[in-house]
Amino acid sequence: MSTDTREEVLRHLKAVVEVQPPVQQTGKAQYSWNITHEQFRAYTRSPHDVGGEVDVPVEWTEEHGEAWGYRAYVTTEVMAWRGVWCAEERRRMQNVDLGTSQYLGLPYYGRWLLAAARVLVEGRHCTLTELINKIDEVKKRHGTR
Repeated sequence: MSTDTREEVLRHLKAVVEVQPPVQQTGKAQYSWNITHEQFRAYTRSPHDVGGEVDVPVEWTEEHGEAWGYRAYVTTEVMAWRGVWCAEERRRMQNVDLGTSQYLGLPYYGRWLLAAARVLVEGRHCTLTELINKIDEVKKRHGTR
């Protein structure tokens, strides 16, 4: 079990912000001899690696998934059955490859869909333009924005 205090966790999160600035900001990487322990920990930890972190108790509630989440799950499972990707590739793309902002800011199945889109385009199963056109077509068919 981790012995981190809440203050240590907050210091870690502040260090993550310092080493992973928003896209709009530019900066130069620090030399290794200038990096503090907190910054090193922030550089080397994935945003999804939160096991054992100290936090306030959260009340557990039964949640029912939304229909789009179920459809996203089925879509990504079909992609796996068809050999488009494997489970390890999916986990890496939807968890490890994302920065903290995307990992914490996207809904659970939103990360699955982002990873699916990346696999389709990067694996040359379709072009980005084809994917965007298909999304627009489906939106029009269902009357959504």
